Amino acid sequence: MATRKVKGNDADLSNVVFETSEEVQVTPTFDSMGLREELLRGIYAYGFEKPSAIQQRSIKPITSGRDVIAQAQSGTGKTATFSISSLQILDTQLRETQVLALSPTRELATQIQRVVLALGDHMNVQCHSCIGGTNVGEDIRKLEYGQHIVSGTPGRVRDMISRRALRTRSIKMLVLDEADEMLNKGFKEQIYEVYRYLPPGTQVVLISATLPHEILEMTHKFMSNPIRILVKRDELTLEGIKQFFVAVEREEWKFDTLCDLYDTLTITQAVIFCNTKRKVDWLTEKMVEANFTVASMHGDMPQKEREAIMKKFRAGDSRVLISTDVWARGLDVQQVSLVINYDLPNNRELYIHRIGRSGRYGRKGVAINFVKSDDIRILRDIEQYYSTQIDEMPMNVSHLVFPPRYGEFVPHHSLVA
Repeated sequence: MATRKVKGNDADLSNVVFETSEEVQVTPTFDSMGLREELLRGIYAYGFEKPSAIQQRSIKPITSGRDVIAQAQSGTGKTATFSISSLQILDTQLRETQVLALSPTRELATQIQRVVLALGDHMNVQCHSCIGGTNVGEDIRKLEYGQHIVSGTPGRVRDMISRRALRTRSIKMLVLDEADEMLNKGFKEQIYEVYRYLPPGTQVVLISATLPHEILEMTHKFMSNPIRILVKRDELTLEGIKQFFVAVEREEWKFDTLCDLYDTLTITQAVIFCNTKRKVDWLTEKMVEANFTVASMHGDMPQKEREAIMKKFRAGDSRVLISTDVWARGLDVQQVSLVINYDLPNNRELYIHRIGRSGRYGRKGVAINFVKSDDIRILRDIEQYYSTQIDEMPMNVSHLVFPPRYGEFVPHHSLVA
């Protein structure tokens, strides 16, 4: 196994140790990747200038047809890695589905569709978001019209395949985004069922910020001699994100603490994470009763409502979003500089996905954890696991949370997970 330190001028992960299962070529520019001209135009129009470290190592192997397991920090361009690769391998003259990308949440599937359509703007590419909670008839109509790339959630995709609306005969590549979540108990059977319908020898690409050992073991069932591009776990701490905790003796004190912080939250945009849908609804109600303006989102809400909330939050019309972990993976709003864990997450992997909502692509961010006395052990465990430091919060954090200065250019690629 080759282990190489990335040089300081090598994109944006200057402190990352990459472990690869074989020597992987580093391609420092998009121009030197052998990409089609119209795709390059889309990449530069989107705001990219130089590929990130994971893009420099993963795009070439994927476009050459290899199975790839790619892991990198949140906010380093993983979505663009497989979106660019997918667009490169398309035969746009063939109005058939050639790439299938599966994601754990509807929002993430829709975001991938947006990124693909933006990057493929000069390619006349058809990309459909195939997700639950939407009109089945409309899904069937779009798929029968013909889509080059389908980005979807496992349940709806499996349903469309079984109805023969999604034709799999021309699929060349299967992408599993947030693969650790996808191969967890909830989705594993659905993914295996979808995989059974794919042509023999379909290329498989796994993408995630965290890939526990048991997930890597599982990949032997459906991947062929994959190249593994993995970031060592102790390098997964998120540069540029200051992490704090607030000690609260009782659960009910968290609410008062949050109210005290409200003015800081609205300097930029903030996401507040709770562990349950019920807690999200309760906290939203309490905040509204106290005359604070907040939005909220969780998996039990109708899809149309979730989309409307996301649209308002992206536009900056709402400043504070209270959510479950449905929002923790892959979604990015560039103005989010503050994440509050009202509840500490149920597992260590989720912590890095949550706080990765802030500080994307090298921007500064702040994460604040509300910690009861029986949570201290969990917090210390997270610290040790990621070799990071979580300090007690100073009296005033507002100077640490700031939007981009007026007139400062924030590249579009900060919208990419």
